[in-house]
Amino acid sequence: MKKLMLICAVVLGFAFTASAQTDTKPEFKFNEESHDFGKIPQGKPVTTQFVFTNIGEEPLILTNVQPTCGCTIADYTKTPVKKGDKGIITITYNAAATAPFSKGIVVTSNAKTPQKTLIIKGEVVAAAAAASTR
Repeated sequence: MKKLMLICAVVLGFAFTASAQTDTKPEFKFNEESHDFGKIPQGKPVTTQFVFTNIGEEPLILTNVQPTCGCTIADYTKTPVKKGDKGIITITYNAAATAPFSKGIVVTSNAKTPQKTLIIKGEVVAAAAAASTR
């Protein structure tokens, strides 16, 4: 009988511990995590916005948004994003050299997944070639 009560107590203890550990951390839900610009004319910077929603309980705070190269500029929501609210990460790519490109942008935050990488890609073509493909 004592063993049965001890087993019940242990199982009950695990159940309470598991229920007390509900994760309330913030979390991203992006509309898209990769953006394809397609063919873009050389010398004309292009911009896109990555919109996200905080689907966690606590406010989501972006601490850094770092492009992986100097040809890309990032701007982002600097205030905490409350549960259910949206934030924006704006990325501008300087289309200087003609060539295909794929660039990563590392987003650091207080989310369950503390680092997330967004991708921009496309192909920079000579200005006359870009006009003829549209």
